Amino acid sequence: MSIRKIVVIGPGPIFKGGLANYTVSLLKAFAENEANEVHLVSWTQQYPAIVPRDFKDRVSKPQDLGALGIEEHYTLNYNSPRSWNSTAALIASIAPAFVVIQWSIALQGLPLGVIAGRLKRKGIEVFFDLHFVRQKEASLIDGYLSKFALRRASSFIVHSGQTAKELHELLPELALEIQTKRAEVAKGKTKVIKLFHPIYDLFQIKKGFDIEAFKAEHKLKKNVFLFFGFIRKYKGLHFCIEAFHKLRQQRDDVSLVIVGESFWNTLDANKLSTRIKTALFKTAKSILTPGVEDESNYNPLAEIEALRLQDDVLVVNRFVGNDEVYPYFQSADALLLFYEYATPSGVESMAYNFQIPILATAVGHFPESIVEGQTGYLAAGADTDDMVKAMQRIIHHPISKSTVESVSREWTWSAYARAIEGLEIK
Repeated sequence: MSIRKIVVIGPGPIFKGGLANYTVSLLKAFAENEANEVHLVSWTQQYPAIVPRDFKDRVSKPQDLGALGIEEHYTLNYNSPRSWNSTAALIASIAPAFVVIQWSIALQGLPLGVIAGRLKRKGIEVFFDLHFVRQKEASLIDGYLSKFALRRASSFIVHSGQTAKELHELLPELALEIQTKRAEVAKGKTKVIKLFHPIYDLFQIKKGFDIEAFKAEHKLKKNVFLFFGFIRKYKGLHFCIEAFHKLRQQRDDVSLVIVGESFWNTLDANKLSTRIKTALFKTAKSILTPGVEDESNYNPLAEIEALRLQDDVLVVNRFVGNDEVYPYFQSADALLLFYEYATPSGVESMAYNFQIPILATAVGHFPESIVEGQTGYLAAGADTDDMVKAMQRIIHHPISKSTVESVSREWTWSAYARAIEGLEIK
């Protein structure tokens, strides 16, 4: 049996967030095939040292990828150009059939572009797995860094037609060929595999979990809406709170659960090192990204007290480890994704994992991924009155777990990995 070597570049399990979970899940899916030798090449530091945030996952149980035969290489440091070159040399020495680079922020364009360019020149196929193309808080430098990196790709993976459209707009000189699994393309064409965001399988539904006892303990009412994930402005928690306030004025049997870490509030603000980092970071942003909104003071949680919703909202304002996720999803009736702008969402995948429907704004890819009346309901963007209507709709016309599961059951990691490998789906 010939061995196919595969390298995935992305944050390993020592990091927080959906992209680390995504990277680990993809690695495991590749490793299911005994013909594959799978390597993780991870960052040691993902961003400039002046970014005032803690990115390490210090609460989840450690994951032993080695036990699955996955080799881990923590070699890539954003702040060390020498590590960019040594990482490229390491990957070249592995001689993989292809490399999959996780692309989630333009800021990483310089190191990832350097690595991709070196590997491509050695004849290695380099995929960029696009979690976004259009930066959420766009600036001129973001566009430059995105073009610098993505022009050095051999091929692309996208999770929606919207992402493919944005890729064409960013790099109109490329003749894109859309595929549903890896295959050869005509000369002069660039391969784009259009897939889906797979359903996370690292979060397990806990059998025997007493939902009613959990709701009673936390004083949750009959209908529970959940916001989950990092608190950032584009994710629209301010919309969720405002819409919930309007809904609460109409009925008294609803609760809102907010679980997530305030993105820019993870370091001790009283430490000198934090104050220095914050000052340097703000100065750099004002120079490099003028006109881009500073969300460091974004605090929608203050609206809960201002609107007198304390008795109706449960707030868990911290990073929740993977093994702590299940109570919040299993006790919720719907997940709220009232985003200002959306790219394929790991939180959306988590909802499908727990078989709960989604209420989302009709922005970004959501009109593609949410099947109206089967996996959720859509509301108009930035329209809290329409969001309230969607919340009322899920109460009066609930969507069963079995319906959500039947629609999403084919979005597996195994199918995703096999499509990238160019294999038939089992």
